[in-house]
Amino acid sequence: MTREDPDAPSNGPDPASSVGAGLLDEDMGPSSALAHLYRGEIHRMKFWRERLDQTTNWVVLLIAAVLTWAFSSASNPHYVLLVGDAAVVMFLFVEARRYRAYDLWRSRVRDLQQNVWAVGLDPEMEVEETAWRERLARDYRTPVLKISTEEALAHRLRRVYFALFTVLNGAWLLRVTAFGETPWPESAAVGSVSGLVVTAAVVGLHVVAAVVCCRPRTWHTEGELLDEDLRERSDR
Repeated sequence: MTREDPDAPSNGPDPASSVGAGLLDEDMGPSSALAHLYRGEIHRMKFWRERLDQTTNWVVLLIAAVLTWAFSSASNPHYVLLVGDAAVVMFLFVEARRYRAYDLWRSRVRDLQQNVWAVGLDPEMEVEETAWRERLARDYRTPVLKISTEEALAHRLRRVYFALFTVLNGAWLLRVTAFGETPWPESAAVGSVSGLVVTAAVVGLHVVAAVVCCRPRTWHTEGELLDEDLRERSDR
């Protein structure tokens, strides 16, 4: 891509409106620096996507092991399911941190797709945001995470973790009510902590997870296929 002379008259078309005019030409073809940049960002995004999947796989294996052990014998304590809950919470925060990094690379890919490749494939399309180059340049100079930890937690809860918490807490409830040696709430006690307190803590944490997962919010992720967007497009 050539640099324009700042002293030249500016009565021509806006360069941003024809940013993809030479997409398939030699200067912006598959061997151009921009194309290599795009490949690199795709690779980084894919790498962090795989790291997210690895964390989810670990959690599923952990829950399977905990459920198997908890229900293998009536003498096994029920609180091992609560230990599994705590481990899942730890993995949730690890995955939220990885999701924030993944969103950084994905936002750059979406910038290039929307403002370069889409315009190059359809030369009649106008660039919607003319300041995207400055924003992307700033992001390369001083990279910053685009979303908060709370939003990343909400994403992972919606996609995977809230369902896993529901399965694990439902199994715990079944364990202390149907398979307890004593009636509930005594069967839910952990050491000197009464069963009512333990049950209230489990229900409270589940409600907190539901609020973080489902409360209305303004999403800041780039290119996320949210359910609301999918419903809007399916109605067209």
